[in-house]
Amino acid sequence: MGKNEEGSGVRFTCCKLTAIVLAGGNSSRMGQDKALIPLQGVPLLQRVCDIAKGCADTVYVVTSWPERYQDLLLSGCQFIQEVPLPSASTQTHGPLVGFAQGLAQVQTEWVLLLACDLPRLRVEVLEEWATRLDTVGDDAIAALAHHPKGWEPLCGFYRRRCLPQLLDFINQGGRSFQEWLQQYPVEVLPLPEPEMLFNCNTPEDLTLT
Repeated sequence: MGKNEEGSGVRFTCCKLTAIVLAGGNSSRMGQDKALIPLQGVPLLQRVCDIAKGCADTVYVVTSWPERYQDLLLSGCQFIQEVPLPSASTQTHGPLVGFAQGLAQVQTEWVLLLACDLPRLRVEVLEEWATRLDTVGDDAIAALAHHPKGWEPLCGFYRRRCLPQLLDFINQGGRSFQEWLQQYPVEVLPLPEPEMLFNCNTPEDLTLT
């Protein structure tokens, strides 16, 4: 990340960092585009990108429709057009493929992956996680929080060099983050505040934010 502000109370890891924010879902359960839903007057995608910019040197937004978000205040972010796979019957094909297409543009060793629908995301937790990256084992492809249902794949860190394994999995028809992650070592990140990973999928979820 290349930032070190002594006396500010903010600690940054010595390695540079890229962030990828995924905004390619259909939001079918929500009934409207989740990325554009305002919370306290700020669209969800803009909120998440602002937090990502507080952690990373470069922020990519991966989406099938960048024109939809052109009017948001996303200065400093770069759009990556999500391209449907030739075998896909619909325009969207899940977050794993969107992540792979974004990861192909990353130049740093580590990338922070975030979904666009995390209203309780906290930059200080991400910063604390980032300070741990230099001590992650060399064999680990990612550093993620874990919960009883498995890994939390859309709020955590991945090594750029995992891209070949990811593409192999996708080319074999794989679309599940959980199934892919089960095949490789992953470092566990502490999660003192599990509510940070709450995501908005339905109109009812919005009442809880």
